[in-house]
Amino acid sequence: MMKWFGRKSAGRDGSRPVLARGMGLAFVTDEGGAWPRSYEARARAGFIDNPVAQRAVRMVAEGAQGAPLYGEGDHGAALVALVTRGDMATGGGAGLIETVAAQLLLHGNAFLRIVTDARAMPVALYPLRPERVTVIADESGWPMAYEYRVGGAHERIAALDDAGRMGVIHVRQFHPLDDHYGLGCLDAAVGAVAIHNAAQRWNKALLDNAARPSGALVFDPGEPGAALTADQFDRLRAEVEAGFQGAANAGRPMLLEGGLKWQAMSMTPADMDFAGLKAASARDIALAFGVPPMLLGLPGDATYANYREANRALWRLTILPLLGKITGAIEAGLQYWWADGRLRVDTDQVPALSEDRERLWAQLTAADFLSADEKREMLGFAPRAAGGEA
Repeated sequence: MMKWFGRKSAGRDGSRPVLARGMGLAFVTDEGGAWPRSYEARARAGFIDNPVAQRAVRMVAEGAQGAPLYGEGDHGAALVALVTRGDMATGGGAGLIETVAAQLLLHGNAFLRIVTDARAMPVALYPLRPERVTVIADESGWPMAYEYRVGGAHERIAALDDAGRMGVIHVRQFHPLDDHYGLGCLDAAVGAVAIHNAAQRWNKALLDNAARPSGALVFDPGEPGAALTADQFDRLRAEVEAGFQGAANAGRPMLLEGGLKWQAMSMTPADMDFAGLKAASARDIALAFGVPPMLLGLPGDATYANYREANRALWRLTILPLLGKITGAIEAGLQYWWADGRLRVDTDQVPALSEDRERLWAQLTAADFLSADEKREMLGFAPRAAGGEA
């Protein structure tokens, strides 16, 4: 009988469809060329070099790390303890949830190595850099192992051992064209990131030339057809570059010789459109990562009525769904050991959701047709003890 994931799959040989092998990272092309999609190139351009994308990722990842977790079931506390041991798992830097959330946003995949002790019980979850992990598929395309490579060293980790225990928890975002790897938010924002970074380089070049072409020296000959000689032109250009260009010479008065006059310039409509294009690309980056542009301080954005509404939308539409994906994958990966353990987010302790909680409390208080125990159940509390107060 065929084996799936290193163990027998009784009754499932004909029930599972054949999967395509992983596509890996490619290039997005247009008429103007190609944008590199390797993870290292994207991480440098979209996170290290881009302030908008970096702030968006940090807001989501750090918010997820700071969300209050609690456990349900007999082994819920053990799950919470394992997840919150992030300092050991990530080398004292970012927490475990923060690392996984950032990897999902940037790469679309997160791999957690399950480390067990002498009793074969989980003691730690180590996040692996996703660009170092390769999914090894069997003849039908289903994952059977994960290969982790660092330089010349590599390790092969079975997806499931003979006892049915997972070796790696693979958390991934949805990818419509890949059966093995997820699609990161940075993939959708790669064009906007390229435009925003190009605008930064453009502005830097303008600053290097006194912020803008402030004017031009026009030769006004006294006789028709007269022109500067080559030596005169080179000397004039050298004097202007040495004495009047750059930030150190800003505002320095210019002394003109006979036949020269100064013609001031202003920003052209094309320059003004370029500044608007940079702001539009910044909003597209925020949209790709699910962060309301208002929270990033982007000008001209009035999608939300106020900051609190935008912050609540960030939690409801981005952070909580991402947390649900991460905690659900961890629960499934540790099911062999703690089948009844559950990880939950205590939304009552999230300040951004306080208005929703106050609204719910007010609605339940006014619902006279509900009993005290029914109200407690809707709020997530256990029924009151016999003879106790509401």
